Amino acid sequence: MIAFGPVPSRRLGRSLGVNNIPVKICTYSCVYCQIGRTLKIQVDREKFYSPDEVFREVKEKVEDIKRKGEALDYITFVPDGEPTLDLNLGKEILLVKSLGFKVAVITNSSLIDRENLASELKLADLVSLKLDAVSEEMWRRVDRPARGLVYRDILEGMVRFRKEFEGEVITETMFVEELNDDRKEIDKIAGFLSELKPDRAYIAVPTRPPAERWVKPAGERALASAYAAFSEALGPERVEFLVGFEGEEFVSTGDPVEDLLGITSVHPMREDALETYLRENRLSFEAVRKLIEEGKLLELEYGGHRFYMRKLPTRKW
Repeated sequence: MIAFGPVPSRRLGRSLGVNNIPVKICTYSCVYCQIGRTLKIQVDREKFYSPDEVFREVKEKVEDIKRKGEALDYITFVPDGEPTLDLNLGKEILLVKSLGFKVAVITNSSLIDRENLASELKLADLVSLKLDAVSEEMWRRVDRPARGLVYRDILEGMVRFRKEFEGEVITETMFVEELNDDRKEIDKIAGFLSELKPDRAYIAVPTRPPAERWVKPAGERALASAYAAFSEALGPERVEFLVGFEGEEFVSTGDPVEDLLGITSVHPMREDALETYLRENRLSFEAVRKLIEEGKLLELEYGGHRFYMRKLPTRKW
């Protein structure tokens, strides 16, 4: 399923997702990734789906959303892997923009130094850049990048893109306990943010089952330090936390069971959100049990909550 949702996004409101990368092809294998470990790690861009196929699926979803009278704030490229690996990304952005909604791309920033890619990203209305570390050693420990990537070039590419892009730039920093949550790394990130000058900088922690079982969210003291440092660099009005539950407003626009699998393939659903989804689509929990028995859905525990995720080869829990 290429188009999924809309889903509640803590950054973008109501977002229709575009899954333009097959599971899970990425430039990173982040320790906290909710999709699981990377199956194929690469840095070379290639064509995956035809732009016409992507546009057709997104258009059908948008039409269903309009028919149901649902709200939609963004169409967002946020796939099972790194969206910028798609050689057709620029063409796809232009096509889906013709539907009349803002377009966002959520990228891990790893290919941002490539001139051709930067020109494609400039076609979007909003670009979210990952910034989990500034020191190269910490970047390697948290994001586990592919060989061939040079972090200095990535950081320079981010600054260059920010200066040239006329749309909105946001950053997201995922803080993991006993990794990138020490004051030294926090201050380095804040220093880089003061140079980058994003419109908003988000401070996040893992809230869904991560790729590695040992991953834990950073504690309150570290988050408070990050907020203070980021606020000093950018101003408090441009710094926000992404540490809570995103909400329950998941929407089905077609077959609710297929839509559930599509959503949970990239956006694990917490139990209370699932209960709301089932109730609004007149489904019983028996439908979920059947998917679990058929090996299509996983039931997991993380952070004191139960989550439901589509079973993919990347998930070993």
